[in-house]
Amino acid sequence: MSSEKIPPAIQEQLVRIQQLQQTFQAVVAQKQQLEAELIGVEQALEELEKLSGEATVYKAVGPLLIKVSRDAMIAELKEKKDLLDMRISVLSKQEERTREKLIEAQRKLQGQIQGLT
Repeated sequence: MSSEKIPPAIQEQLVRIQQLQQTFQAVVAQKQQLEAELIGVEQALEELEKLSGEATVYKAVGPLLIKVSRDAMIAELKEKKDLLDMRISVLSKQEERTREKLIEAQRKLQGQIQGLT
């Protein structure tokens, strides 16, 4: 069937499905990236908490390593962890909403196609 023979409503629904698929993939990719970053932060926190309060700790800032206190670094990483947790939660909700919209759009398309036959 050429695109000239496909009714405009079905063409529009196909475009909507493609857009939803792209959005879904982008959300999933971003969530996976943040989850990987979260794992790194959690591992760093775990290692820092094993150290004594007097241990020398360095923080990478661009090409530099800056000496910081263990406690300040722990506080900074905990704040970063909280932010990552919140962003992952938001993305999880967005992922679920997008999945639901995609399923609904696919059902609607199937109904439109069945209406043609």
